[in-house]
Amino acid sequence: MTGDNDTRSASRTTVATTSGPTDPAGAGARLSPTALPLADAARLLSAAGGQRVTVEMLEADIAAGAPTNPDGTLNLVHYAAWLVREAARAD
Repeated sequence: MTGDNDTRSASRTTVATTSGPTDPAGAGARLSPTALPLADAARLLSAAGGQRVTVEMLEADIAAGAPTNPDGTLNLVHYAAWLVREAARAD
């Protein structure tokens, strides 16, 4: 039983150490859905949604009131909630 716990603990450590940037330039960094730069958000939304989303489209939404983090990044959960509210308002 102790061996099982040791194995799980070791795998958690491995996951934790590989989740951050692997180099100073950030080329191996994983994206955080709570703090995406607009270019990454546009790329991710385009890939997930099947329709092209551009940085300009996101900037227009931000100008119309879409929430951003203090550093200008986009929290996808907050952005999705804003989109739902806007769609409901349009109906």
